[in-house]
Amino acid sequence: MKRNHLSLAIALACCMASGLALAQTTASQAGTGTTNPPKQQRTSVSSTSNTTTSNDTRRVQQLSGVTVQAQSLALGGGLMEVQTAPKAVSTITRDAIVKAAPGGTFVQVIDSIPGVNASTDDYTGLANGNYQIRGFTSDEIGTTVNGAPVNDSGNYKVYSTEYGDAENYGDITVLQGYPDVDTPISGAAGGSIAWATIDPSHTAGVDFSQTLGSNDYRRTFLRFNTGDTGPVRSWLSYSNNTADFWRGPGNSNVTKVDGKSLWTIDDDNSISASFQYNRERGYSYDSLTKAQAQQNYFQSYDPQLTSPTDKNYWMLHTNPFVSWMASMDGEFKLSDNLHLSVVPYFWYGNGGGGGGYIFTESTKIQNSLGYADADVNNDGKIGGSALAYDVSQTFTFRPGIIAKLNQDFGENDSLEYGFWYERPRQQQQEVFTPTADGVPSDFWGTTDLIRYSNGVVQRLYREYTVSDTRKVFATNTWTPNDQWTITAGAAYLWEQRRGYDFENWGSEDSNPEYAQYGGYFGKTYHKVSPTVGVKYQIDDRNQLYLGAGQTFRAPINGALLQNAAVAENPKNAANAAAGAYNNKPETATTLDLGWRYYGDRFSGNVDAYESHLNNKQVSGYDENTNETVYLTLPKMKMRGLSAEGSYKLTDDWTVYANYSYQKATLEADLDSFGDGIYNTKGKTFLNTPKNSGYIRLGYDHGMFWANLDAKYRGPIWGDWSNTEKVGGYTVLNFSSGVRLPDFASWLRKPYIKLNIFNLADRHALTNANNIGAFLASNPDKIKDQDGNTLYASAPYYSLLEDRTYMITFGASFF
Repeated sequence: MKRNHLSLAIALACCMASGLALAQTTASQAGTGTTNPPKQQRTSVSSTSNTTTSNDTRRVQQLSGVTVQAQSLALGGGLMEVQTAPKAVSTITRDAIVKAAPGGTFVQVIDSIPGVNASTDDYTGLANGNYQIRGFTSDEIGTTVNGAPVNDSGNYKVYSTEYGDAENYGDITVLQGYPDVDTPISGAAGGSIAWATIDPSHTAGVDFSQTLGSNDYRRTFLRFNTGDTGPVRSWLSYSNNTADFWRGPGNSNVTKVDGKSLWTIDDDNSISASFQYNRERGYSYDSLTKAQAQQNYFQSYDPQLTSPTDKNYWMLHTNPFVSWMASMDGEFKLSDNLHLSVVPYFWYGNGGGGGGYIFTESTKIQNSLGYADADVNNDGKIGGSALAYDVSQTFTFRPGIIAKLNQDFGENDSLEYGFWYERPRQQQQEVFTPTADGVPSDFWGTTDLIRYSNGVVQRLYREYTVSDTRKVFATNTWTPNDQWTITAGAAYLWEQRRGYDFENWGSEDSNPEYAQYGGYFGKTYHKVSPTVGVKYQIDDRNQLYLGAGQTFRAPINGALLQNAAVAENPKNAANAAAGAYNNKPETATTLDLGWRYYGDRFSGNVDAYESHLNNKQVSGYDENTNETVYLTLPKMKMRGLSAEGSYKLTDDWTVYANYSYQKATLEADLDSFGDGIYNTKGKTFLNTPKNSGYIRLGYDHGMFWANLDAKYRGPIWGDWSNTEKVGGYTVLNFSSGVRLPDFASWLRKPYIKLNIFNLADRHALTNANNIGAFLASNPDKIKDQDGNTLYASAPYYSLLEDRTYMITFGASFF
């Protein structure tokens, strides 16, 4: 980097600081007021996830007549927070997070939010979860941590196990409909999820907890707090989490190291830096069909080799992954009217998932994929079919920066504008290693790789993507009086994906079906996405809002590169037609209309919405050619109603509840090219329950607290054509704890916490995982309008874990 560019980068980073202290105050002071309100600052992404107020005008910041002391409100024990944005927003605060399971991921936490339906394969948080918001899938929901994006740069998926320990969560915010225009996400056709880690404490010490639970669950957590060391304070945490699988053979181990530092330069300037490291070494749960779950609910991958070529053997289905992310947040007051925020970040990931693959051992010298002049299965001879370990790997380097200015034009007008830039590079490949009795020779798949006779590593595919992403944005907020707030904004996103995809990498087989094919490809996508919102503050406690926004999601890297590579495959014309399909970007338009009320005994809100999603990308499997291509469903409509409320029965007892009604309707038939046209028009999108609800009864007094909660999720469809439905279910969870008095000056805040999941020990199918299941069954060989026999693929599901216990002992030292 040139010297002048480096100086500029340092200067920009130093500008990131002035909003840190304010983050916790702005969002919590939007109700009744005080005569002398505390000094307001702008929110920052590293001290609160709820940055919807970052562009509040001075009138709103200084307004005392409509502020509410949030601690006196009925806010569901932390399941609600005062919101002022003219759109659907929900925040889970630290009050609720500290009572949740210590190893839980953000997916488990957000399941209590209206419109969210989340599930996980394992309550320990050692398995990635599934979630939808208003019918948008998780890869259509943008996600940030301390302001930095964590959706995969290629396919937009989020792997929740990778990010942080619950003890370090400050709060988590969900925007159900559409993100703010300044959100650094290129894959959010729907809403967004954000969370921020806690700020370092002013007091030095060590926080320790030990958790034990069902299935030999063991978790150790340590956090070292430096306290104030001049103007800087920091914490560094470590956790080690292990558990056996609750169904089938297998186990998981996840190690995490997180850290955060805050340099308070002065009242208006600060810099924070955060770090998240994750290392996973575990195995995978097998998804089951409905029939398999009815036959044996607790089965998974095969516990023993059923044959020498058993690809379903559990030790082949692995999940090795290492990732880390470093980011900064600089807040700087340039003048009384101008504030600068800068968030540079870098994300690194390395790993993937394993499975089984059948090789042919042959002494014939040839460079054909799946053939090897080697003893692949270590049986002492070369010849016949052999079981190999198949590892799909992804390597990602992702630097980026977000910078924005907040400028006040008097008391009633504020403008926020800035840019986001990142340039991720991602290498993906699938390689093979030998096995011995089904056990891989290298769990991580980095050594002892199977090669061709010419020494080239055999790869099922090799793909490389550069995603050059640029975004500029601006939002104006106008408050002509104490009642009205009007916002209008827009973002222009430009993304260029380029790279290569080669299938059957290195294969020189004379049969074109097994020879290498593919090439170099690239395409640019760009669009302006506007938003507008109006809020009317009726009185100190009531507000109405109306918001509308458009979103834009560039196609995933596979939709460009893999389709283009398949189009180069000379196998047949149908395959070329499917591969040549040109995926358009996803776009959505969402309208939110709502009412909020915040009171001492009761608080609630009601939100009605409608979204129109265009060009929904679909992963399709062509059974004629055994190729995966990406398709598009032209139109999809989501509409519904959400309501939530919290009522204080007494100062110690609180009831919180929410209900969501949602319809996600496919508005066109799905043309899968090679497999025909499926009758999906008018059908309900899979994994989207029409009705869902959540209720919690909470008690908190003195030393003791307890929560009993229930989540209901209605029936869902497992396929696009709505031929297989699975029933709804209700899950009861219980948690309680005792906060003991200090034992000594060096042993403070001891506590015991109990978490029980699935109290009634229900069995249920929670999520249809094969989103490419267009038709679940076709015994009568139904044909489409062109006479093609439609293929069926039985949906396979994640399962609800049986009753599970966890107990945690914790304390702070020194």
